[in-house]
Amino acid sequence: MKHTLLAAIVLRLLATLAGPFPVSAEITQTALPETRIEPAYAGEDICLPGAYLLPQDDCLAVGPSQTLTEYAKKGLTLPLRPLPATSPDPELTKHPLNFAKVDLPPPEQAQLYSSLESALRGSNPVGALPASPMLFVSYVRRSDVDGKKYVQTPGGHWLRASPASYSLFQGLLFQRNPPNSFGWIVDTAEVRSAPGYRAAKLKFTIPRNTPVQIFDKVNQDGVDWYLININQWVERRYIRQVTVNPIPPKGVENQRWIEVNLYEQTLMVYENGNLVFATLVASGLKPFYTQPGLFKIYKKKSTERMMGSFEADRSDFYYLEDVPWTMYYDQARALHGAYWRAMFGYPQSHGCVNLSMGDSHWLYNWAKEGDWVYVWDPSGQTPTDPKFYTPGGA
Repeated sequence: MKHTLLAAIVLRLLATLAGPFPVSAEITQTALPETRIEPAYAGEDICLPGAYLLPQDDCLAVGPSQTLTEYAKKGLTLPLRPLPATSPDPELTKHPLNFAKVDLPPPEQAQLYSSLESALRGSNPVGALPASPMLFVSYVRRSDVDGKKYVQTPGGHWLRASPASYSLFQGLLFQRNPPNSFGWIVDTAEVRSAPGYRAAKLKFTIPRNTPVQIFDKVNQDGVDWYLININQWVERRYIRQVTVNPIPPKGVENQRWIEVNLYEQTLMVYENGNLVFATLVASGLKPFYTQPGLFKIYKKKSTERMMGSFEADRSDFYYLEDVPWTMYYDQARALHGAYWRAMFGYPQSHGCVNLSMGDSHWLYNWAKEGDWVYVWDPSGQTPTDPKFYTPGGA
């Protein structure tokens, strides 16, 4: 039956290519002898388009089937299989306090006043905050007067400051270990039809913070390219990858650990051999590296004031009030929320591991003092010599 069908298809194709036979008086008046046309191909039948992970006895998996089978071996199927993940509760992104940035260049200090009226007049300050290019305060009330913004701190003081919004980005919760790698787009991403800059750009881009699955990685033009869908490739600068590894790092004893990948700027949470949570982070920016190693969370604080500098001229001095969901694990280095960060997936801190507000809240609820934190850099670019590391900071 398959051979008969194939013969019919071949005949129709030949007729289409050749066009109608020319008609002449001689041909129309002469009866042609009946002939039998044999199929042009008498071997195995070609499989219907699909993925064939096992050898087929009755057809050849070539053409479209071969391509689909190669994709299926990488875990890429049509329709695309979703990640076994959900988004955390958006309520975790909320915080009872609001935050504001003080825009005063050093050495000018932010003056504190006992009332809004005094702040408006700029008279009788009752105190001042340290001069800092990175100064954030928490507030409970705000007032806009003549285009100027004022906030009241939880301690009752008023000062000039601009209310700041923070990132609502959240990672993913997992019901089971995914069968393939995944990651997030960290900047508006161009997509190409094949790995390499010479491949055609597709007519769409992918927004920042979009989660994607990763099915293959190819180095082309000296750059790593990631396959995220059929004939859709994204270069490394646009994406951060999570490779699931449920085997505990050496030294982890209780089947609960947090993994921080400094090269990928990702954080994973494992429990009893299962990935339960993954997200993007912002770790230490050179020369304020986040130290690789195996550590334990030794103190948790729901809010913390952080301040400090490492440069001799104090040009990097920071003052941050009510840093939320802080988990210290390596001297002054901590996992914590960073309401002053607009985006994650890039090194930016003074050594701490910064998370979004919602992610730090989730992690704070999950983590216990004594839980393990494994920090590593698979690229080998982060120094491991202890002499590179001060106590650390935000």
